[in-house]
Amino acid sequence: MRKVVHHSVDKDGFRAQPKGFATKAIHVGQDPEQWSCMAVVPPILMSSTYKQHAPDEHTGFKYSRLRNPTRDVLERCLASLDNAKFGLTFSTGLGAVTALITMLKSGDHIVAERDLYGGSCTAFTKIASKMNISVDFVDFTDLGKVEEIVKPNTKLFWVESPTNPLLKVVDIEAVCKIAHKLPEVVVVVDNTFLSPYFQRPLELGADIVMYSLSKYMNGHSDVIMGAAIMNDETLYQKLQFLQNATGIVPSPFDCYLLNRGLKTLALRMERHRTNALAVAKFLEGHPKVDRVLHPGLPSHPQHALSKKQTYGHSGMVAVFLKGGLDEASVFLQSLRVFTLAESLGGVESLAGSPSRMTFGSFAPEERAAMGIVDGLIRLSVGVEDIDDLLEDLQQALESV
Repeated sequence: MRKVVHHSVDKDGFRAQPKGFATKAIHVGQDPEQWSCMAVVPPILMSSTYKQHAPDEHTGFKYSRLRNPTRDVLERCLASLDNAKFGLTFSTGLGAVTALITMLKSGDHIVAERDLYGGSCTAFTKIASKMNISVDFVDFTDLGKVEEIVKPNTKLFWVESPTNPLLKVVDIEAVCKIAHKLPEVVVVVDNTFLSPYFQRPLELGADIVMYSLSKYMNGHSDVIMGAAIMNDETLYQKLQFLQNATGIVPSPFDCYLLNRGLKTLALRMERHRTNALAVAKFLEGHPKVDRVLHPGLPSHPQHALSKKQTYGHSGMVAVFLKGGLDEASVFLQSLRVFTLAESLGGVESLAGSPSRMTFGSFAPEERAAMGIVDGLIRLSVGVEDIDDLLEDLQQALESV
């Protein structure tokens, strides 16, 4: 039986962050004494190969696709932030998705969140399907539907919480209890939108936490990378084999940059939190805005659940403008501080139209079924001065 952990709450009613997160992000895996030069900052070790004392007698490093010292540092640090035993990094977030799909075999079944990152959805429907792996999409906020869609051959549950782009909050613990009634089912939670600073799904019963490290974890919009974090050694060994066998590993230089980004993760996430809530409150009261979705707002349908299972909220805000594509286009092109661009989670504020950008390859009827309308704007609120962000949003709305 899993131990019940009781959490204190912060001033806003979310889980209170235990001590030590920022210290781990700065120090785990970074011990200068592991390097002969005693470097405080882990070096970028670009060598593709390593000298052996005798055939297959080595220091643990043979070839950098298998292991690399700079990558090792990062993987140890990442695991610690989720209070986990094992961490693996991949060349992209979708590289991590690919490795996780490749764990399955022909005839297996995936249950996935309906409101799902478009790249993951494509991987399931266009790639996994060619391997005779079927997928059913379901609204994970409706636990009854989740129960109904499970099959005897279900082997993977794929959860996002909050979801992309509609910011639904899923009861991860409840979904894990449903999934684990079946044998050999793996529950993966894509935690990209919150980072381990605001949510640690392994604490809630998940088997694997997946990240696009390109977003909040790196935080500076200059790295593409993914990760999978877990406690189960068997899962780790399977994924470590696939990481090597498929060759979807990141470069040492990108690992160095990502490791550097982690050192300010706690600081950045707190600023994203306060800025995003201020933006959400401002937009919720604007006459040209139909509605706003942000887990920190009491109006959010799963606000209470969000407070129960997370340590706060990130910089993601979903805004539904009054009107449609024309109004959304005018608004986006009028922004001056927010940049109209793909992606999220960087120090700079970004804005985009999911119906024309991240979900642009989906048919209109598919987008409509997912609730991705033309008036939807996805904001990734950065760490700029909040007054500048609010003034920018005000002048752009006046242009609509």
